[in-house]
Amino acid sequence: MSKPSELFIQGITQDGRTFRPSDWAERLAGAMSCFRPGGTQGGIGAYIGYSPYCVPRVINGVKCVIVNEALKGIEPMAWDFVMNFARDNGLQVVEACYLPEQPSS
Repeated sequence: MSKPSELFIQGITQDGRTFRPSDWAERLAGAMSCFRPGGTQGGIGAYIGYSPYCVPRVINGVKCVIVNEALKGIEPMAWDFVMNFARDNGLQVVEACYLPEQPSS
């Protein structure tokens, strides 16, 4: 069984411009925050944070949202929402695997 792939929605338009507003990645990931393993939690167990399926990151100085393809199986409408956001705003989308930076020794 292979691990679902990840898509990187980059904050660079198809014509090479930086996408605005500057907090677009946090807003998009925030809208997807309720899609979590096990669903949403309310009450004392609830906390503010991003879904592991849709997280904002800065990679090589470019704001991105990393979208795990597992989101498509969990909630197809949420997947369509993020993909349509990228398409409607002319953002570059690439398939990749995120490797966290290793701490320097």
